[in-house]
Amino acid sequence: MADRSVSARSVSRSRAAGWARGALLRGAVVALASFTAALYCLRTEVLHRVFTFHSHRNSGGMDETLQLVRNIVPPLTAEKHKGQDGRIAVIGGCSEYTGAPYFAAIASLKVGADLAHVFCTTDAAPVIKSYSPNLIVHPVLDKNTAVDEIVQWFPALHAMVIGPGLGRDEMVQQNTKDLIVECKYRGMPIVVDADGLWVITQEPSVIQGYTKAILTPNVVEFARLYTAVLDTPVDMENEPEALLKLSRALGNVTIVQKGHHDLISDGTTVLVCSLKGSGRRCGGQGDLLSGSLGLMAHWAFVAGKEKTDGINPTLVAAFGACALTRQCNNQAFQKHHRSMTTSDMIAEISTAFHKLFES
Repeated sequence: MADRSVSARSVSRSRAAGWARGALLRGAVVALASFTAALYCLRTEVLHRVFTFHSHRNSGGMDETLQLVRNIVPPLTAEKHKGQDGRIAVIGGCSEYTGAPYFAAIASLKVGADLAHVFCTTDAAPVIKSYSPNLIVHPVLDKNTAVDEIVQWFPALHAMVIGPGLGRDEMVQQNTKDLIVECKYRGMPIVVDADGLWVITQEPSVIQGYTKAILTPNVVEFARLYTAVLDTPVDMENEPEALLKLSRALGNVTIVQKGHHDLISDGTTVLVCSLKGSGRRCGGQGDLLSGSLGLMAHWAFVAGKEKTDGINPTLVAAFGACALTRQCNNQAFQKHHRSMTTSDMIAEISTAFHKLFES
């Protein structure tokens, strides 16, 4: 009897221990699942800090982010002198493409720059000069001495927009690459668009790690750059993740992936600007964006992270330029419909800017 009693107690203790181990195991599994879910949520929040904006809906995120853009806009005061609110250079313009550098430069002026320079090829200069007396045009980009001549102007410049109407002439492309290196050396904010991105695609190391650079590719340019940098085709099924990967691979360079929604990332955060535009996709809209972005990048870096609530100044500037371009597109389309051109959008900058950032 005693042996059976001892045996029963042993079995009972064994079962209790088994139940306890099972409970601990189940608890550990639940805890692990909870931790994994929390980690995923945290990763999602950190890597995809997404602000999606619609003109027909006011959201706290939209108001807050637009306020950050408003924070970087310098006030107009009688005490300021010419050039203080922005001196922007556009590197681009060749015999085939004279409109693009004009749109970029005039957009920077319309947004609020005091001076806008265009450094273009010799044959493009007279044409660009004829578009507007407001631009300072330098016919130097196809010269052997182009880099030295343009660098002399660097002390008089705040930011550089590289690529509108650049073309793919071998000497011009080489001069452009050398100018990017000079900008990096001096810490000048740069926006790279159009055939400026072709320079980066051919030699990504030229922009590697330069966090004062903002690239503005369309869907074709993005895919081309992604393949050149990561040596694999881009998966457009997950655009935010692809954007994060490319930005990180370039050393956290900020990228604006233009499209139906504009995706903006510095490799740690993704912003989505889906402010309502229109279905009209005439040429030149990207030049308006790059020109306004060049100026806003200067403003953002001058304002600093105190005014951007700790967010990377390049992200705030890029969101501001994307929102402005979309607002201009929307307003111009309401007036001109299918006949809308980028010139019509340029004419809307004043009211669009006021509506978004000054009202």
